[in-house]
Amino acid sequence: MANIRFDRVSKRFGNQQAAAVYDLNLDVRDKELLTLVGPSGCGKSTTLNMLAGLEDPSEGLIYIDDRVVNDVPARDRDIAMVFQNYALYPHLTVRDNLAFALELRKEPAATIEARVREAAALLNIEDLLGRKPRQLSGGQRQRVALGRAIVRHPQVFLFDEPLSNLDAKFRVQMRRELAALRRRLGTTTIYVTHDQVEAMSLGDRIVVMHQGRVQQIGTPLDIYDRPANLFVAGFLGTPPMNQIQGRLTASGGPVFEAAEGELKLPLPVALVTPAAMNRDVVLGIRPEKIRAVAGTPGFDGIVEFIEPLGYESVVTVRSAGTSITLRVDANATPVIGQTLACAIEPDGVQWFDAASGLRL
Repeated sequence: MANIRFDRVSKRFGNQQAAAVYDLNLDVRDKELLTLVGPSGCGKSTTLNMLAGLEDPSEGLIYIDDRVVNDVPARDRDIAMVFQNYALYPHLTVRDNLAFALELRKEPAATIEARVREAAALLNIEDLLGRKPRQLSGGQRQRVALGRAIVRHPQVFLFDEPLSNLDAKFRVQMRRELAALRRRLGTTTIYVTHDQVEAMSLGDRIVVMHQGRVQQIGTPLDIYDRPANLFVAGFLGTPPMNQIQGRLTASGGPVFEAAEGELKLPLPVALVTPAAMNRDVVLGIRPEKIRAVAGTPGFDGIVEFIEPLGYESVVTVRSAGTSITLRVDANATPVIGQTLACAIEPDGVQWFDAASGLRL
């Protein structure tokens, strides 16, 4: 297997002043599955392409184990890449698609047949080997694309949004299959996605990117529970974290006053970070950290919008001119216009600097 390292890697296209990837420092551990997540244009696919040898870095070094691969051709990096559009040869059968790369490397016929059979069994496509891509469903084509990577026995797997063309049901199924496959193979893997559910459910660690820069690196739960800045807090989580701009003052005890509306929230001293006092801040609170019961700290809100999800409902309330989202049990769904008493769970309060967006 392999360790991967990006050492101050940047990428600029043409004469562009702004970098598509800026000063990337990243270590990927042997056998780790690392997910790169962020909005379109954040640099995640460019990062993958530089590692694969499809793009040359403008600055910095890329290592696979202790070998600098900046000038190593893509075919010699021992990397297998699975693309969003499957990239299957339409005139070849599934068997021939799987065998193609091995035939180019002039592997023995017995080795090719054994690896094709092995991959087909692993992906449950043994009965599809005689078909051509046009005879397959989207999910089946994706399995063939995975199989074509698996037969090569590479040091590194690279996935570039491989499930984005599938419908919701198949995406969930393939996500589970990918997780199980990865556990069996144990190959170092980098997985690019804009889907936060994929990032959190598949990755050992997540790299959140925005405008070419890394915003945070950590385990899925670390990033979800302790986002480094307002971008990460708003990007990971559905619905996203409530972000209420305001100011913390001391008036017989800490009080948070929202910048919009007249929401005033008295808070226990234990919930206030000293660095947040007497300055413009953003109060961050996840929807699941607000309960639809009376309590302290708490507030009353008028129900504005209800989104039933079956097992729960997402409810938006307006309190003194400020909109706040919370989750409620499906059996306790309120009605629009109702006044709802809400309490904040103490361990859910987070503070960010309003100017820099950084966590305090």
